[in-house]
Amino acid sequence: MYAPNLDFHPGDTLDHFRLDNIVATSGMATVFRAHDLDTGVQVAIKIPHPEVEGDPTLWERFRREEEIGTRIDHPSIMKVYPNAGRTQVYMVMEWVEGRLLRAILNEQHKLPPERATALSIAILHALEHIHAAGVVHRDLKPENIMVGPADDVHLIDFGIAGSAGARRLTFAHFSQSMGTPDYISPEQVKGKRGDARSDIYAMGVMLYEMLTGQVPFTGPNPFAVMNDRLLNQPVPPRKLDPGITPQLQEIIYRALEREPKNRYATAREMAHDLEHQQEVGIAARVEESNYRKRQSPNLRRVLFIGSLVLIPVAIFALLLLVAHRR
Repeated sequence: MYAPNLDFHPGDTLDHFRLDNIVATSGMATVFRAHDLDTGVQVAIKIPHPEVEGDPTLWERFRREEEIGTRIDHPSIMKVYPNAGRTQVYMVMEWVEGRLLRAILNEQHKLPPERATALSIAILHALEHIHAAGVVHRDLKPENIMVGPADDVHLIDFGIAGSAGARRLTFAHFSQSMGTPDYISPEQVKGKRGDARSDIYAMGVMLYEMLTGQVPFTGPNPFAVMNDRLLNQPVPPRKLDPGITPQLQEIIYRALEREPKNRYATAREMAHDLEHQQEVGIAARVEESNYRKRQSPNLRRVLFIGSLVLIPVAIFALLLLVAHRR
């Protein structure tokens, strides 16, 4: 049984690790740059905030990230080191030099096609490895891609990753289990269980963003963004940047197919096309001709979303009524 986590600061010692400085913090945990006092090896220490241990959903995210990180070994996936002798709840991870892809995009807006292609291929090779191990990342986005000095990549944050038998994600778990809506696949929006092809869809969104400087689907709120991908077509990448080749645009369209069965079936297939773009055939696509036709959610969809919002209100009202009668 671990002791409850206290408030740690740079310079503190945690078991045989010295915490050097804070490198990241979120609502769930704080990440320290640290070093092992026994070996001198530099590591990253992820310490969950005290409230995480009392929240079943957040605790499961932390536990899952650790389990997957210790099980999967690949040069493009951040390692998590086993640490059986710890006296607190924390995670010891490989220290990776680099910057988040999100920081790079914020700074450069968009990337040259050659660099966007190379980064995508590296990410896809990592995805191929985790998919072969039965793991689906389910939260692939620029915030979870670390890019090194030589443009080597590392996938990070497997907090909501799942296996073939994992429970499906639904609107009810959106805030804690689905994260930003920009990279979520249409099947996940519909409440279905995502598989490897959901990661392919997210990869298509990221490639679109790296090449054009914007995500393919937008809206004033998360529900609007998710509905946009179910109803409308994105602006063709070549309309935003004519320097994008027809072959590269076709690859993006294949990754962003609304129906999973029409997408690339594996990360290896998408990586192959990116590596051999001259072999990619160009299909006549309705997406290019009717992207200006915008549809709005029908009344049934609006009522469905509205009912989801009203459910917690109704439960709260019921609890108040019961408490009043007592």
